[in-house]
Amino acid sequence: MTPRILLFDVGNVLLYFDHRQACRQVAALVAMDEQRIWDLLFGSDFELRYERGEISTDEFYELFCDAIGKRPPIEELAEASSDIFRVNPAVHAIASQLDMMGYRLRLLSNTSEMHWNYFSSGRYDIIPRIFDVAVLSFRVGALKPDRRIFQAAVDLSGVAPEEIFFIDDIAGHVEGASAAGIDAVQYTTPSALVTDLRNRGIHINF
Repeated sequence: MTPRILLFDVGNVLLYFDHRQACRQVAALVAMDEQRIWDLLFGSDFELRYERGEISTDEFYELFCDAIGKRPPIEELAEASSDIFRVNPAVHAIASQLDMMGYRLRLLSNTSEMHWNYFSSGRYDIIPRIFDVAVLSFRVGALKPDRRIFQAAVDLSGVAPEEIFFIDDIAGHVEGASAAGIDAVQYTTPSALVTDLRNRGIHINF
């Protein structure tokens, strides 16, 4: 079956990212040890609560400031924690060609509001320009591989789950999507993705 909707993960599919870089930049901003910032953000469920939408951006900021005993400007904190992405040019080229061919492209991402605002600002060209819908964990209130985020993607699609083709770099997320009835593959290389697309009747020049 040729899919009617092509659903792309963002992190390490469309954009590479580096949480360690975020910690280095935030540590430099607040003049603190990088490991302490890492332990605060990623050594606990702090960042995950933010990505699940359990706390707002303002709440995240206040909790972070309380934890470190400092108040950097929120705009500078957002920049330091978000300037961690770089384009995967091959997947951008593939997605652009699929868009020109008329396929419906959408995003499904575990992300926070700060990160979404950063990488959806137009600085990465096709995001979100060629994607007509973005299903985001902080809006849905669930992180992949929770079935609820995949169900939200299905509910917004207007098609059957098996008519959606999902690409994600994490095996557990692919398994979660498959359990929700979605046709899903793990992203490894651009050439493997092109093969996966051709196996579903989508032929592109790459």
